[in-house]
Order: sequence, then C-alpha cells, then structure tokens
Amino acid sequence: MPNNASLQADDVELRPLPARSVVLSLLLGLHPPELPVKELVGAVEPFGIAGSTLRAALSRMVAAGDLRRADTVYGLSERLLERQRRQDDAVHPETLSWTGDWEMVVVTATGRGPAERAELRTELTRLRLAELREGVWLRPANLRRTLPDDLDDVTERYTARPDRPVRELAASLWPLDEWAGTGRALLAHVSGAREPSDRFTGFAAVVRHLLADPVLPPELLPAHWPGERLRAAYAEYRREVSRDVRARGGR
Repeated sequence: MPNNASLQADDVELRPLPARSVVLSLLLGLHPPELPVKELVGAVEPFGIAGSTLRAALSRMVAAGDLRRADTVYGLSERLLERQRRQDDAVHPETLSWTGDWEMVVVTATGRGPAERAELRTELTRLRLAELREGVWLRPANLRRTLPDDLDDVTERYTARPDRPVRELAASLWPLDEWAGTGRALLAHVSGAREPSDRFTGFAAVVRHLLADPVLPPELLPAHWPGERLRAAYAEYRREVSRDVRARGGR
C-alpha cells in the first residue's frame, strides 16, 4: 500500500457519482445555482445519465427538499443554498496576516449525549480547528471568519501563544504530509483526465479535499504545499463547466 505522501495520479480513490450527486455537484458550483431541465439533461449526458433517469432523480430530490422547482427550472433549496455558502467559504477562505496568535476553543458543557458530542466535533472540525486533547481545540488565528453564536453555549474561547515550537505543533495537529500528497495526486489526476466523467469526479474529490485543508499560515506549511494550486484548478474548472452547461442549453 503506497504512503499517501507519495500517491500517484492512478492511486487517487474517486467515488462514482449517481444522478443525484451529479446534479448537486453541478448546481453547487453554479451561481446562481439553478438550471432549466433542458440544460440539466445536456449537462448530465456526458456521464451516461439518461433523461428518464435524471427526471426521476429530480422528482425525488424535490420531494426530499434538496431542490425547488419553478416551472421547468430546478434550483437548490434554502438548506442547500446554505451548504453552497459554506462550501464557497471553505474552498476560498479569507485569511489574515498571522501575528503568531492561536485561537483556542475549550469545550465547557457537560452531560451531553454521544450525538451532541459528535455534532460539536464535526462543527469544530468544519471551522478548521484541531483537537490538542479532549475538549481543547486550536488553530493559528489567521482566518477571517465569525464563529457561530451557539458555540458560546458550550465552549469558551481564548487567544493563546504556545511555548512549543509552532511548526512542530501544527504538524502534530494535522496530517500535513498526507494531505499534501493526496493533493498533488489529485492535481496530477485532473490535469491528465480527458473524459468529462473522470474530470468531474476528480474535481468533486478536489472539493472534498479542500474542505479538509487546515489553511495554515505559509510559515507553518511543508514546502510545495498544493492548496493554492488546487483552488486555482477548481476555480478554472468551475468556470469551464458553467460555460459548457450554458452552451449545451442554448443548442
């Protein structure tokens, strides 16, 4: 089994995308996130999804609250519009010049059940914090973002200056070499992929990978960190897909 830090393009594990996932991935990458059914039919055609399969998937997605429909136009529901906003923020995070301070979030609530604890862990991870020890979460204070108000009910926040060497601390909190290795393998895959379905699934994997990028200050990162190259490649691909989808719809 190859080490993730030395993954090659062929080693990237890509998830096959059913009709629902293809539609959601398309719409999540569009602004505004809506398409007439005619354009959707053309957009999913390269993935071998028949019109009848697409229409059945669209009906199920409307019923499930994933999509809203106005005449023949399908768009993301309000719930998924919020997901799109989170994805946009995560893929293109706003950063600050780092002064050496660290954010520290300490979980203070007690008596919570397993589901509540798991939900809080997911939220703190989504905010790109890492757990130093149980209930103590850290990251460099280089992100321009507002933490959710409801965190105040279960945590306390501090600004910290670790005595430990900060590069060593960052490497202990995040699997940086592993993330970078997978990122480079994804870049190799999407640059070499020629079939639309291969490129689409490759860039879907790029988005998932970017959501796990800790977005650390450059001085804490290993050399040749692929984060910005992944973001640039995805931004260009999103522009390309938007042009292609609109072009097919205009036929």
